[in-house]
Amino acid sequence: MIFSQTAIPGAFLISLNRSEDERGFFARTFCRSEFEEHGLNPDCAQCSISFNKQRGTLRGMHFQKPPFEETKVVRCTMGTLFDVIIDLRPDSPTFKHWLSFELSAENRSMLYIPRGLAHGFLTQEDNTEVFYQMSVQYVPESTAGIRWNDSAFGIQWPEPPRIISIKDQEYTDFIS
Repeated sequence: MIFSQTAIPGAFLISLNRSEDERGFFARTFCRSEFEEHGLNPDCAQCSISFNKQRGTLRGMHFQKPPFEETKVVRCTMGTLFDVIIDLRPDSPTFKHWLSFELSAENRSMLYIPRGLAHGFLTQEDNTEVFYQMSVQYVPESTAGIRWNDSAFGIQWPEPPRIISIKDQEYTDFIS
């Protein structure tokens, strides 16, 4: 795996280091010791998928509140998505900054999202599937989010969302 530090401390874009031959390729998608060597949390308590039927589906911006904050590794296994993280850590030099990444089945890149960041995405194709590895189990009472179009962040989405859940529509603006 190839780990590339992003502009938000602790967040990494992870690319595959492929061994290719006439059959195709082989690549590692997770290795505890490699994560530890980069100072990343290798714990995986739960894996989930999000399948999205239509292009323009927005999910986000989600996080879990303490003491159940989670780190995530996110990968697009079908389709393409515009993936966004926001730094919500008050003592971070990038507090309230956001970054976006194209994750797709074709590029097979993964995003490591440390605890303290909100995460969301907008699908760019029909039938887009996202695979998540989370460091802690989902705790419904700890679920939180902020509005996807909150002016405190100014996220520049590539197109207006077409489908947003009622829950995601009802998140409030961020209050620091």
